[in-house]
Amino acid sequence: MRAAIASAEVGDEQRGLDPTTSELERRVAALLGHEAAVFLPSGTMCNEIALRLHIRPGGDALLLDRTAHPLVAEAGGPAALSGAMIHTLAGEHGIFTAAQLEEELSAPGDRYAARSRVVSVEQTTNMGGGRVWPAARIDEILAVARQRGLRAHMDGARLMNAVVASGVPAARYAAGFDTAWIDFSKGLGAPVGAVLAARADLIEEAWRYKQMLGGALRQSGILAAGCLYALEHNVERLSVDHDNARRLGEGLAEMPGVELDPAAIETNIVIFAVEDAPALVERVAREVDVMALDARRVRAVTHLDVDRAQIDRALAAFRTALG
Repeated sequence: MRAAIASAEVGDEQRGLDPTTSELERRVAALLGHEAAVFLPSGTMCNEIALRLHIRPGGDALLLDRTAHPLVAEAGGPAALSGAMIHTLAGEHGIFTAAQLEEELSAPGDRYAARSRVVSVEQTTNMGGGRVWPAARIDEILAVARQRGLRAHMDGARLMNAVVASGVPAARYAAGFDTAWIDFSKGLGAPVGAVLAARADLIEEAWRYKQMLGGALRQSGILAAGCLYALEHNVERLSVDHDNARRLGEGLAEMPGVELDPAAIETNIVIFAVEDAPALVERVAREVDVMALDARRVRAVTHLDVDRAQIDRALAAFRTALG
């Protein structure tokens, strides 16, 4: 990947003259089943620009799961940047139902309620434990959105994990959404970058917000080259991360004081409960880099820089820490 970055052909991205970035945008648009795409520095910027495209000034509502990234990890961006009223849905492991969505929608013509404007789906569910939204469930959500005049957005930070785990093509998941994106700096292993896809007119408007938010770039091909390499070499190997996550989960489930169902691990995220999560994270910090989500839950993520031997080392560290 570093060799690809070093040898990338570059130009001025803002003038459409960076061939490497343009190729990445074409590839991702086709992959996700959309007309066009724009390269952005981060997935958070993809979410925020997409929501800005959909949310109108004057009290529009964004509907999403209560654990979704725009709500829990984007510093209040939907409210600050788009003026969004946020309605949360209590999904199961981050996956809500069409009935739950229907229940939260404001009535047409209701002058007292925020106008329901856009629904967001996170594939896979981050804080839900890396669960994969079934294609049929997505179809149900999109059917409600179309019937009620909502825009639909897919936060596809880990979409390719879902693709590899399920065998379902990326476009089958993403093409029905008004906006969708994939991240390259997570499981795919690139140092920087994400790509937002949509209709051509929406992407043209997205460029305006990219400029406004300070994401305008020049010779971005040095970054896009890493993403192209990831797309060509690091997708199928995501199955290794999934296997490692299952190995980690199975080992943890055997330890005293750990609450975890290893059968529920679908991709590369393992969330488990212990009596004192912050204390456990501190005890294993020299050997394992994990996150305490709250007083009891710990989150661990496998990726291409973690091999099977390191999983076994992590399990040994947890075993010692848990006594």
